Amino acid sequence: MQLFDDTLNGLLEKYATETPEKNFISYADRGLHWTYKQFNERVDEFARGLMALGVERGAKVGIWANNIPDWMTVFFACAKIGAWLVTVNTNYKVSELEYLLSDADIHTLCMISQYRDSSYVDMVYELVPELRNLPKGEQLNSKRLPCLRNVVLLSPDHKRGMYNTVEVLGRSRLIPQEEFDLRRKSTTCHDIVNMQYTSGTTGFPKGVMLTHHNILNNGWATGEAMKYTADERLLVCVPFFHCFGIVLAMCAVITHGAAMVICEDFDVPTVLYSIERERCTSLYGVPTMFVAELGHPNFDKYDLSSLRTGIMAGSVCPIETMRQVMDKMYMKDIISVYGLTESSPGMTCSRAGQSVEKRATTVGTEFPFVEVKIFNTETGKECAIGEAGEICCRGYNIMKGYYKKPEATAQVIDNNGWLHSGDLAMKDEDGFYHITGRIKDMIIRGGENIYPREIENFIYKMEGVDMVEVVGVPDEHYGEIVAAFIIPKEGYSLTEADVKSYCTKQLAKFKVPKHVFFVKDYPKTGSGKVQKFKLREIGKQLVDELASKKA
Repeated sequence: MQLFDDTLNGLLEKYATETPEKNFISYADRGLHWTYKQFNERVDEFARGLMALGVERGAKVGIWANNIPDWMTVFFACAKIGAWLVTVNTNYKVSELEYLLSDADIHTLCMISQYRDSSYVDMVYELVPELRNLPKGEQLNSKRLPCLRNVVLLSPDHKRGMYNTVEVLGRSRLIPQEEFDLRRKSTTCHDIVNMQYTSGTTGFPKGVMLTHHNILNNGWATGEAMKYTADERLLVCVPFFHCFGIVLAMCAVITHGAAMVICEDFDVPTVLYSIERERCTSLYGVPTMFVAELGHPNFDKYDLSSLRTGIMAGSVCPIETMRQVMDKMYMKDIISVYGLTESSPGMTCSRAGQSVEKRATTVGTEFPFVEVKIFNTETGKECAIGEAGEICCRGYNIMKGYYKKPEATAQVIDNNGWLHSGDLAMKDEDGFYHITGRIKDMIIRGGENIYPREIENFIYKMEGVDMVEVVGVPDEHYGEIVAAFIIPKEGYSLTEADVKSYCTKQLAKFKVPKHVFFVKDYPKTGSGKVQKFKLREIGKQLVDELASKKA
């Protein structure tokens, strides 16, 4: 067992040659099947089309879409030509989109027209009104987003100023095969291929730069922990814009020459139907997804006996849910994975065959070729067995850094190469790691990472708000929910509805505070620092009181 130096495009071409007729991507609900050979050909055509749009090596290509078939086409096309794929959360609203497009220096944005109640087209037109009058074939010159040159609509539809999929594929003819081959062969495993946005431990979101080497080896190790073979058929219903989908899912599959059955969104009937129809062997999800599947009224009518393994991660795995998934869904080899985007993302994981208790109550042991240690947060010394401290890791999986933010990078990767997670953990006598809390204030709501500072900075701009503190409050369904504690300015009378309405217009739905509490002061330390852990306790008490009143 050793690390390998393949690239995404190299692996795709390998299997397109060795197993050309084997399915790589399937959508059961629409009867779509792409073999490795068919998919590779589509990727080549799209990659040449991107080159014709002026996408150079190192250019940033954003993708703003749910798990549509061409999501993977765009990703592998970027890998072929040395561009960086920048993932955009499907829940983003205008202000969040503008920040990412600007901070990441996006050259070409590939997107769908709308998602749920959000019109992506309208939001892009709001940010870049010049698109409405842009002649076909000309590059964009935006005052607000000076790096943005193209917008691609991933559909056959026509929108002013935007290319559609057919037009991009058609422009591939403008790039000679020799020029494409030269670009394709110049890609190395240590090139950056993906950038995902996360707030790290504090502040505004930062672009995490990940290489082929980072994500392929992490995906391969994840598959090994579940005993993957080339016969695996993974049902993917977690979003590709997260490491859960793009690394733990897709990279685990491509490194084993296996297959993916994809759901565009998490929809329980579609998930269960797809597993049965495609005889899937593996399934991923956060605990709330598995709870929803188990609780579906028609659950017993589906044949899930092909399932063997999968991943339950993103938040604490309740042991009873883990047991039900293993028994009722046949997933005896299910595991959990712990990490963060900055670690590509896996740092530790449980393994198939370990006890239910270990797989549910711990985050397993180290990934192969990854060092994990727990350090005392005050002394910096390594903690003894059973002693809590900050869990850190070092190895091939560490990100290249935060894009354009060397100081922020230095805050999380120390001089000895250790990535500091911001999470508190302890190691037991058997070598298993237990997450015990967080140093940072990050909230995890149903697998979505939420950073209080971002929401606080936004609410501060609301008229009538003097001070605001955002914390996570325990919730049975989501694990945590967002609560905002606001001190209004004198003379202003704000309501919870006012604050929620203000947030809903500009923030993704999962970031909008579920509860808003108006207070006169905050609990503080002797030095005047707000004690957020006490606010969490107060929030839990207030939420419990509200629930008891409703009951």
